[in-house]
Amino acid sequence: MQLFLFCRLVILAAGVGGWLVGGVAADPLTIATYNVENYVLADRMIEAGYRKGYPKPEAQKAALRAVLRGLSADVLVLQEMGPQPFLDELQRDLRVEGMEYPYAALGDAADVDRHLAVLSRRPLRQVVTHRDLHFPYFGKREVVKRGLLEVTVDSASGELTLFAVHLKSRFTERADDPLSATRRTSEAMAVRDRILERFPQPASARFVILGDCNDPRNSRPLALLQKRGKIVIAELLDAADSRGETWTHAFRREDSYSRVDHILVSAAMRTAVQGGSATIYDGPGVKAASDHRPVFIVLKEQVP
Repeated sequence: MQLFLFCRLVILAAGVGGWLVGGVAADPLTIATYNVENYVLADRMIEAGYRKGYPKPEAQKAALRAVLRGLSADVLVLQEMGPQPFLDELQRDLRVEGMEYPYAALGDAADVDRHLAVLSRRPLRQVVTHRDLHFPYFGKREVVKRGLLEVTVDSASGELTLFAVHLKSRFTERADDPLSATRRTSEAMAVRDRILERFPQPASARFVILGDCNDPRNSRPLALLQKRGKIVIAELLDAADSRGETWTHAFRREDSYSRVDHILVSAAMRTAVQGGSATIYDGPGVKAASDHRPVFIVLKEQVP
């Protein structure tokens, strides 16, 4: 009888899909970042010609959902998501196709068209849009246009905080700031300082910084997100696809490729990263869905 009760408790503890610790599955946690390329009304070229204020074409949406099904991430951090109705649409369409993301958050910042967003299979314990990130810029005070979206999820190892970023694109009409390099550096500094306000001792904190930084790994903005003086904030993870290629963004006009989408982890999370690096997804649909490819990590749950 005691053996029967013990086995029954084991089965109940394991739950559907993994061990439960305090009600949280101890399965690996997959977290992905993905720029979904103008999932919003935008001026764009389609087969019928140039259109203003046109939605993302249905073929691209279908390809995007195929990518998300292939990723099957537990938490999706998205860039270039439109206002709430667009996120609701994606969440609903994924549900129809068997991908359930019951929890969602949309960043509400200065950019009213293109937002940071999160879809999650796990409850979002805390959601904060940091829209008050100011910095000096050629004699004026500016704000990080997409803000900084902070969400906290539960894991078997404890709470995990995600900081979603989308720094300024390289497009600019300012001759005094070619490729918006100065602005992007200032945005990264404002983001870094806010993260340090949230976690003054980053070495013992559990957080991930991820998103579209619009800069390569050896850039000033990426350096700022990793350190302030002697304080180590986070480590930038290596990333590659199944063929060893490292690009995440295709600039179609110039037929050029670069890696601008990144994932950084705090020191306390470093050993939890499965394989020690991130992965760039290169499955079906990536070329048709967006000009970016998603990047993801798998975190090993460390049961206390």
